Amino acid sequence: MSLTGVDGVVLVLYIIALFVLGFFLGRNREQDIFLGGRSLRWWQIGFSMFSANAGPMMLIGMSSLGFSQGVVGANFEWLAWIFLLLLAMFFLPRYLSAGISTIPQYLLHRYGKSAYNFLVIYSLVSILVVWLGSALYAGGLVISQVLGCPLMYAVALIALIATSYTAVGGFRAVVRTGIFQSVIIIVSSLILTVLAFNSMMKTGAVHHEVPQNFWKLLHGADDREYSWMAILAGYPVVAIYYWCADQTIVQKLLGAKDLREGQYGALFIAALKMITPLIFLLPGIICFILYRDITTADNAYITLVQQLMPDGFRGLCLAALIAALIDTVSSGLNSFSTVFTLDVVGQFRTTDDAGRLRTGRWVTVLAALLAIGIAALFLFSGKGLFEITQGMVSILAPPLSVVFLASIFWKRTNTPAVVTVLYGGGSVCLLVGVCYLLNYPYKGFWPHFLLLSVYLFMGLALLIMVVSLLTAPSPVTDDKPVFVSAAGNRLSRRVWAGWAVLAVVMLIIYLLLK
Repeated sequence: MSLTGVDGVVLVLYIIALFVLGFFLGRNREQDIFLGGRSLRWWQIGFSMFSANAGPMMLIGMSSLGFSQGVVGANFEWLAWIFLLLLAMFFLPRYLSAGISTIPQYLLHRYGKSAYNFLVIYSLVSILVVWLGSALYAGGLVISQVLGCPLMYAVALIALIATSYTAVGGFRAVVRTGIFQSVIIIVSSLILTVLAFNSMMKTGAVHHEVPQNFWKLLHGADDREYSWMAILAGYPVVAIYYWCADQTIVQKLLGAKDLREGQYGALFIAALKMITPLIFLLPGIICFILYRDITTADNAYITLVQQLMPDGFRGLCLAALIAALIDTVSSGLNSFSTVFTLDVVGQFRTTDDAGRLRTGRWVTVLAALLAIGIAALFLFSGKGLFEITQGMVSILAPPLSVVFLASIFWKRTNTPAVVTVLYGGGSVCLLVGVCYLLNYPYKGFWPHFLLLSVYLFMGLALLIMVVSLLTAPSPVTDDKPVFVSAAGNRLSRRVWAGWAVLAVVMLIIYLLLK
């Protein structure tokens, strides 16, 4: 991408604004770098969740998916509201009632220390691989190509920027900068979409032929990658883990002022997810219509920026890319620091607030160094950006999805079953994930990652049921969400009404694009 002096000025202004927000407005006054004093309002929760979710793969990967597959990629966004509803109305009340600061602490509350210790390790590994390593690799690869610098230089620079204000300001800095990053991402993507749409209409390219199923949300069983079965069965496995049990996502809600703010925040991010296909996926589709002869799927986003964005706005788009990357990394760093400090260090020594603050900062730096090393390992995988990030999430998700679904919706679930699925199933998933990433025993051996996650989920779901029924029930735990009754029926009706509106809108969209 060719950048002008105006683009450079925009980038510099963005970096300055980021540091001002991160270091000064994000200063921690409560000495709580993990949950920010549990004071977040609904709009802060929604925007910070959006920016953490909208990593570089959202901008680059969704455009690429739109270019190559059409509107089917919108399923990853438009189905998310179902699982955000589960998070807000079923999981969150129990999390807040238990008074937890990390997701592993919920399993300690329900099933004891064995389950807790496993999830501590599993969470740390998944944060390092999914949130930090893959994000740094994917974003560093794109930014290094745009700026013309070595990949590892770009990776190290991004890690340094994200680590600096995250270590100093902690959770509060991550949230404040996340709101700013969300605005940058949405505004730049909206401008790009409008310019692409206008260009398509003016040139008459809207009438160009597109592949069969390009405008269909659900493809037939003959689609080897994104069939209706892979989407409707595979995506939920990932989504339950990602939206309801992933520390980096749920931590934003654990920092809510109360249940009401948390539920409204989840409803807000669900509403934002409705527009993301329009500003992230649609540009890729339009790029295919306009520039299919001069570019490829992976270059769809960059091609549109180069062809359509005027001076200054290209810098804004690059700022959006960097914003998406930095916020994903900073959220991952803060989550890793939270779990390690509270759930690992906390088991071996008791420290005061100041001690936890110092430990959390040093752990943030350690996580950044480990993430840079993992990003370097991805160089040898030989897989595409979207396949690396989504594939690893899909393979790591099944054990957690099974355990957390069972813990909320099946009272017969007991400790032996949970421990068996976590240790046995988790080990299998980690081994499969490594083999999948390294193409072992040979390339093409493993099925598509969405179908692979379904097979793993089904096997582990059967395992948890069999072990639970063959072993004695666990002692009854008082897990009733007291926050529900404290909030009152009035709040519940209002929140449910919001979800009902979203459901109607999504039903109409799927009927139009079936």
